[in-house]
Formats: sequence, C-alpha cells, structure tokens
Amino acid sequence: MTLADTPGTAAVPAPPRRRNVATDLALIATFAALIAVCSIIPGISLGPAPLTLQTFAVILAGAVLGANRGLLAVLLYLAVGAAGLPVFSGGTAGLAPFAGPTVGYLVAFPLAAWLTGFIVERLPRQRIATSIPLVFLAGLVANLVFIHTLGPLGLAWRADMTVGAAFVFDLAFWPGDLVKTLLVALVATAVHRAFPGLLPERRRANPASAAATAAPTAPATPTTAE
Repeated sequence: MTLADTPGTAAVPAPPRRRNVATDLALIATFAALIAVCSIIPGISLGPAPLTLQTFAVILAGAVLGANRGLLAVLLYLAVGAAGLPVFSGGTAGLAPFAGPTVGYLVAFPLAAWLTGFIVERLPRQRIATSIPLVFLAGLVANLVFIHTLGPLGLAWRADMTVGAAFVFDLAFWPGDLVKTLLVALVATAVHRAFPGLLPERRRANPASAAATAAPTAPATPTTAE
C-alpha cells in the first residue's frame, strides 16, 4: 500500500520539473548571438540612432525565453560588446556607445526583454502558442514602457536635443517597431507550438505545505482505562 492509498492522507503532488542549466546557458548564448547579428546587419540611417533589427531580437528573446533568461541574453550581448567585440549597431564596440546618443536604447533593451517575458509567462499556457495578439501586446507594452521612453531620454541627454524634439524624433521608429513586434509574435508563437515546455514553469505553493493543509485530520482514537 502506498502513501496515497492510506486512508486519511492526501497524495503529495510531484515536485516541479527542474530545468537543465546547460540548456538554459545555451539558449541565453544563442539569443545573445542573434541580437548581435541583428544589430550589425546594416540598417537605415535616421541620424543619431539608426533603424536596425535590434529591437526584434531583444523582444523575441523575452517572448521565447521568458523574463529571466531573456534579460540574461540581452545582458550577455551588452557585456560582449562592452568587452570589445563589434556587435553594436554599425559594428561599434567598447564603452563608447554607452556614452553616446543611443545609451538610452541600450539600457532599455534588457528591461524590455524582461518585461516581455514577464507578461508572456503569465498568459494562459494553452494560449501562448496560438494567441498572436496577446504576444504582440506584450512586446508592444515593453516597447512603450522602456524602449520608446528611455531611448528618447538618452537622445535628449547625449545628442544635444530637447526632450520634446527627442520624442518627436523617436516617432520615426514606431512604424518599424510595430512591424517587428508583429514578427516577434508570429515567430514566438511558432516556437512555443514546437517546444511547449520552453517557458519556465510558474511557481506553485510548497507541495508539502499544500498537502498538509489538504490532508484531513484523523480523529483521535478514544482510549479506555483498564
């Protein structure tokens, strides 16, 4: 007889599946490389901040990997560029881009990936692979909250522009980012259909405490004096 078959006890749920650290590291490195490739592909020059595929790869990292791994993928990309590899827009490298007009966008990238993943992780799991509008909305919110806020503020700080002029300049990026965010939703939903266990599992209550709470208390057996 097992514990689950014993009267007065509740079955203890299986512990959550542990993730493979090596797989997580490989995914983080892969998406960091993807961001680098999308950054160095020649873009459209719009002045101090060129139009590239960076935001597509950044938002995709969060939508596919989730909040924490998406954040780490972007941070790894930034660290590699800061260390001297020419992976930033236009093939630049080092610390100079962090003191240039695009510093606001660079700072916003890991935060945007994290927020996208945070939202996607909380969508109904059975709908993540099918609901393109929900994933699109997650990427759109991340763009609005971080990229198109911190980006213009960085321009105003380092490009000798007023705040108002910087936000007006940033409007030129919105059409392209809307298209890229739609592509993110299409690609991310396809990936989650193929790999439904890719996102981290949501945290649940402690199984032991939950079982203790659910288990009925056995009535005390009366004793008789002899």
